[in-house]
Amino acid sequence: MRYSINIPNFGDFADVRAVTRVAVAAEDAGWDAVFVWDHVLFDKRLGYPVADPWLLLGAIAQATNRVRLGAMVTPVARRRPQQLARQVSTLDNMSEGRVVFGAGLGAPVEDEYGSFGEPTDPVLLAERLDEGLGLLGRYWTGEPVDHEGKHYTARDVALLPPPVQRPRVPVWIAGNWPRRGPMRRALRWDGVVPFFPGADHGTAPAPEQVRELAAFAADRTASGPFDIVVGGVSPADPGAAAELVGPLAEAGANWWDERRPIDADIIRLDPVLRRVQAGPPRF
Repeated sequence: MRYSINIPNFGDFADVRAVTRVAVAAEDAGWDAVFVWDHVLFDKRLGYPVADPWLLLGAIAQATNRVRLGAMVTPVARRRPQQLARQVSTLDNMSEGRVVFGAGLGAPVEDEYGSFGEPTDPVLLAERLDEGLGLLGRYWTGEPVDHEGKHYTARDVALLPPPVQRPRVPVWIAGNWPRRGPMRRALRWDGVVPFFPGADHGTAPAPEQVRELAAFAADRTASGPFDIVVGGVSPADPGAAAELVGPLAEAGANWWDERRPIDADIIRLDPVLRRVQAGPPRF
C-alpha cells in the first residue's frame, strides 16, 4: 500500500505557501504523493479563493524531491488537450518524472462548465474526455500527431519535450462504482479512483466493494501494473489504521488517499497539516 495526501486548490490552499508547507511536511513524514484538486470555482455560491492547480503543482515540484504529484482529478473536457499535454509534460520534466495524471468528467458541472457557457451534457463531456485522453497519450509520445475527430483537431504537430516517464505519465481515471462505463474507461489506462455508494468524500469504502471492483479489473491487473486508489480519513494510531486500511489492501487496493470530509475543515491548513505531520497510516 502507498499513501497520498489529497487537498483542494481553494480556501487556505489557494495560497501556494500553504500548499508547499503541506507538500514538504508530507515528504518529511513519509507520504508517497500529494494530489491537489482541479477546480475553477468548485461552488460559486461559496466565494472561495481558488488557485490554478498546475501552478501549485509546479511549486510542489520545486519544493520536494521524492513525492509523486498531480491533479486529482482534471476535467479533460473543459481543457484544450494540447495545452493540457504541455502542462503535464512540463511538470513531469520539472519534477524529474514524478507526475500522476488523474482524469474524469469533473463536478459540479453547472458551476464549472455551465457558468462559462460550456456544454453540460454528460454524454458530450464523456465523448470529449475519451477523445481528449487519446490525444494526450499521443501528444506525450513526442511524435507528430494528425487527428481529425468529432471534437478536436491536430495537424502534423509534435509537442516537445515529451514527459520524462515513458511511454507516458501514469493515468488514473475517476468514476462511480458500479457504473461500468467509467470503469471500462479506467481499464484502458493505468489506474482507477473509484467513488462508492455510501462512502462520501472522507469515508472509506467497505472492503467488499473494493473486492468487487478488483474482481472486475482482474484481467487488466493480470496484464500489468494497475492502481486501485481508495481513501478517506485514517487514524494515525497503527492499530486503528490496520483495522481500517488493512482489509482494503487485502481486497485489492494499493493506494490509500487521505481525504477529509467536505466540510469547513477541508479548506483549512492547520488540521490538514497536523494530520500530514503525523505520518501515513502504516501498519
